[in-house]
Order: sequence, then C-alpha cells, then structure tokens
Amino acid sequence: MYSASHQSIVLFDGYCNLCSRSVVFVLKRERDDVFRFASLQSDFASRLLANMKMEDDVPDSIALVEDKHVYTRSTAALHMAKRLRHLWPLLYIFILVPRFIRDPVYDWIARNRYKWFGRRSPCFVSKQDVRHKFLDQ
Repeated sequence: MYSASHQSIVLFDGYCNLCSRSVVFVLKRERDDVFRFASLQSDFASRLLANMKMEDDVPDSIALVEDKHVYTRSTAALHMAKRLRHLWPLLYIFILVPRFIRDPVYDWIARNRYKWFGRRSPCFVSKQDVRHKFLDQ
C-alpha cells in the first residue's frame, strides 16, 4: 500500500470530465510535488478507503486524503487550493464559511457535472512526465 508520508492523495471521479480537468488544473499549479491521484473507481482507492474505514462515507466526485484524514466536498477543494501556486490559496478563506452553506453549492455542481461537462471512459491517460503521480496506473 502506498505510504502518504508527505503527499496528499486526491481521489477523483474517473468518469467525470470536470474532475479530470480539475486534476490537470492542479497538476499545472501545485507547489512542492505533494499531490498524488487515483480515480475513485480504482482498486487502489477502494483499498485505501477500506483501510481507513471510509468506503461508505466518501462522495462520488472528489476526496482528499491527508495524514490519515479524509476531506470531502468543498473542504477537499479548499484544502487543495491552499496547496497551489499564485493566488489560488486565497480561496482558502472560504473555509470560514460553514460547511452547511458551502457543501450544498458543491453538491449542486457535483450532481450536474455529467450533464454540464460530460462523461469519459474511466481511463485517465496522463502525460509521461506526470505518470508517477497516478497511483492506480
């Protein structure tokens, strides 16, 4: 099993175009090479979440695993933004907005992501120079 000593594992919907584009977005802007990625549909994600006893508590769009903690929905997105370059970490200020306000907005986008952005096959082909960042390939 992969050891996440200093990395953060992003679990994303491998069928979702929005989620896959978000992975590319993060890859281009991350600092310090901390993110690793796996699709939620992969055996790796299933084993990781089962080991953490979280397999039933993770949404079907995105999750962030850091230090044996699983962040979901808007909290995961904000924690990811905090680790990006340029002005993106400023978005982390929205962590002050209560989850009961943030998460419904996130859930609305997640519910409509296939309709708005489409579906893809579950195979996310990454470029050779970042292939090492994908844990399920």
